[in-house]
Amino acid sequence: MKFQEATITEIDQVMERAWKAWQQYRHTGLDQRAEFMRAIGREMEALGQDLIRKAMEETHLPETRLQNERTRTVFQLASYASACEAGHWLEARIDTAIPEKNAADLRKMQVPLGPVVVFGASNFPFAYSTAGGDTASALAAGCPVIVKAHPAHAGTSEMVAQAILKAAASCGMPDGVFAHVHGAGFETGKALVTHPRTSAVGFTGSFAGGKALFDWANQRKEPVPVFSEMGSINPVFLLPGKLKQAAKETAKTYVGSITLDTGQFCTNPGLIIGIDGPDLDIFMTELAAGIETIAPTTMLHPGIAKAYSEKRSQALKQDGVATMAVSSARVEEGQGAPTIAAATAKAFFANPVLHQEVFGPYSLVIRCADMAEMVAVARHLEGQLTTTLMATEQDIRENGALVEAAKDICGRLILNGPPTGVRVALAMQHGGPFPATTDSRYTSVGADGIRRWTRPICFQNWADSLLPEALRNGNPLHIWRMVDDQVTNAPR
Repeated sequence: MKFQEATITEIDQVMERAWKAWQQYRHTGLDQRAEFMRAIGREMEALGQDLIRKAMEETHLPETRLQNERTRTVFQLASYASACEAGHWLEARIDTAIPEKNAADLRKMQVPLGPVVVFGASNFPFAYSTAGGDTASALAAGCPVIVKAHPAHAGTSEMVAQAILKAAASCGMPDGVFAHVHGAGFETGKALVTHPRTSAVGFTGSFAGGKALFDWANQRKEPVPVFSEMGSINPVFLLPGKLKQAAKETAKTYVGSITLDTGQFCTNPGLIIGIDGPDLDIFMTELAAGIETIAPTTMLHPGIAKAYSEKRSQALKQDGVATMAVSSARVEEGQGAPTIAAATAKAFFANPVLHQEVFGPYSLVIRCADMAEMVAVARHLEGQLTTTLMATEQDIRENGALVEAAKDICGRLILNGPPTGVRVALAMQHGGPFPATTDSRYTSVGADGIRRWTRPICFQNWADSLLPEALRNGNPLHIWRMVDDQVTNAPR
């Protein structure tokens, strides 16, 4: 089914409705927003197998994976709802007046930015798309949301959008609190980002797409924040002690991680770094043998399959790159062939192409001469979502320079586990230094993600009855606040 692309006139109407809705929605109670998000989850579940079948048809993802992803999305909505009610994200701060020092009464909290434009991701049709984390966290913050459907699963997105609109109606939300538009070209995205009513943007996808949105937003008369997750090769460092203990077991773990869902995870381990020697040879032999047994599977859509084929071919043609293993099964049209390649650290230093993400079931192993060269590789890497250290405790203690270099380039530093898999939790950090994301200070997963859609405002010398509830002496929201440098949820 084809959906009509939104016209500039339609986008203008959608944005004006969202702006009008914001005037009301930003004043809704935290409990009302929370109920709205939980209602969205219930409506998604009520779509039953029809939604799963449509997503299978459009994304080629298996039924079990999609069932699990919908469950995760409903949980995610409930998690943000609970966080919304708890109010920690409001960051309420109160410093009461000190008359003898002529110090004013100061009260600060976070307030919503305004209408948020969200661009759905192709690889997670539920959890990072129409009712995904960006949408849920923006609604929690008090911001209306306008979603641009990903054209690769437009029908799935439309079904979820209708569920959100149904939830909005049942919860008495203002008209325009959520909108859904279609558009396959850059023109639609540019019109949404540059519209004067847009207050912030969320995006998950390619570097080219995310950087374009970021640039458009910063070229506006009034720039707005853009939170783009744009790609990551998620390096894995194999330290000597760990490799000596468990080379084969580690290789088996990474066969699964590299090929999970045809390698179409933003945390796919695309780069593995080890020190030349017998233990790395054992790891490579086991990794290659495992990759050869993995059957190719269909990728999300023809565009991703084409890009994978082209980038894989380009990477394998580079000087100093050797193909170590490819799936032994025949690769059909639209499928991604699991592949492992290898190169020396010197080749990696000399060739920026080897630093680029190959989105799919591909990983490059870098052979280092010694630990100093491994540290140098870490220092040459760009920003990443994750960095993994496969290491013993002694490895960590003896290699502080590598640990520090790894910390400098990522948002999540993993010890002895694959990077694939992102838990929805307050302590999760899903974001990293550029070019992994456009702002490494924030996360797109977990309740801290709500803060992306807010800004601080300070009220000085306001009467208690005129203050927002979060800052009143009686603490009617019963939230935790910082009052005169003490954390408390008691009335002042």
